[in-house]
Amino acid sequence: MDSRPRLYLCTAFLCGVLLTLGFKDFYPDLERRFRRRRVPINSIAGAGLASRDQIDLEDHTKSIKAADTQDVEIGEGIEACVGNTPLFRIKSLSEETGCDILGKAEFLNGAGGSPKDRVALNMIKTAEEQGLLTPHSGDTIYEGTVGSTGISLATICRARGYLAHICMPSDQATEKSNLLLKLGAVVDRVPPAPIIDPMHFVNRARNLAAGHTADPTRPGRGYFADQFENEANWQAHFEGTGPEIYQQCGGKLDAFVAGAGTGGTIAGVARFLKPKLPNLRIVLADPQGSGLFNRIKNGVMFDPLEREGTRRRSQVDTIVEGIGLNRVTANFEAGRELIDDAIKVNDDEAMTMARWLAEKDGIFVGSSSAVNCVAAARLARLMGPGHRIVTILCDSGTRHLSKFWAYAGDIGGKTSSKLIDVLGD
Repeated sequence: MDSRPRLYLCTAFLCGVLLTLGFKDFYPDLERRFRRRRVPINSIAGAGLASRDQIDLEDHTKSIKAADTQDVEIGEGIEACVGNTPLFRIKSLSEETGCDILGKAEFLNGAGGSPKDRVALNMIKTAEEQGLLTPHSGDTIYEGTVGSTGISLATICRARGYLAHICMPSDQATEKSNLLLKLGAVVDRVPPAPIIDPMHFVNRARNLAAGHTADPTRPGRGYFADQFENEANWQAHFEGTGPEIYQQCGGKLDAFVAGAGTGGTIAGVARFLKPKLPNLRIVLADPQGSGLFNRIKNGVMFDPLEREGTRRRSQVDTIVEGIGLNRVTANFEAGRELIDDAIKVNDDEAMTMARWLAEKDGIFVGSSSAVNCVAAARLARLMGPGHRIVTILCDSGTRHLSKFWAYAGDIGGKTSSKLIDVLGD
């Protein structure tokens, strides 16, 4: 009998050992289940975290007032995508020159992908206000253009209930006319001619519009947009581009550089910025073959063999498209007195700059943008470090593949270009 307590004690000890060994494998699972049941509904285990680590979630939706979700402005049509384009620092040019060289990304306008979106929209709106155009009436808008204005017009015409008939020189990049056709425009590619020739692309558009209006058998009217002389052109930049640049720069800039095709951009921006920033320098970027450089420097456009107004050869001898003129336009004259200087850019410089921007910054732009950037970089060298210069990046290089970029060539794997290769000084 005396041995029973010992037997009971040993048996209890052995059972305890066996129970402990069996429970250690079961216990962790039991613990996990217990902890899981204690997790509040507003917590969640973080991905990759131990099960004991929790991310507490807070419900902020109750603090959102009903007013915060009301009165949100939704754009009406593709026209709502025109304007308010980004302004960004062109890193390579800024680092090389010591100036902040900023590009206004007008190629991001959402209708036709260029600053001409602003112009086309404002010309159409102005004509509608004047009773010259009526949507969905058969009215057709006629325009003479080297491409960008036509693309913007063709897009916005479709959006607002009009047809577009575009006349353009036959030596312009074919991708422009192909795009116009895809947008439903009628396209006339006419041989290059001087402005005094009735078959000049602008004169042809004007005559076709007049013929349409005079023809009783045709629906609607013909409206000649006349981007070169229509002051709704520069007003679009006075009301849009200029204020945007001023706001994006916080009112702090030292120079504005732009080329001129019709003159609307540089005139409109200058007219807005100069009164606010009297010391601001407005500088024209002009391609080879254009007379605007001489207009600014000498007060008259001329060729050594010709007097102003008697030109009978092709308008501009350059592979650059979209800028350069050899005649006076109302839009350019609207801001001419505000332009302080002009910088001439040749084709080789424009092509080298286009390759530079693609190589150094991944910026793939067309010929007029390259001219603007050459002039901006050269002006930065003249002004010295510490200044802020704004220029216009007009359109994508994809519209210039068959002409300008065909001459410029591929950059390949090149990464060693120097700015001296671009500016030549």
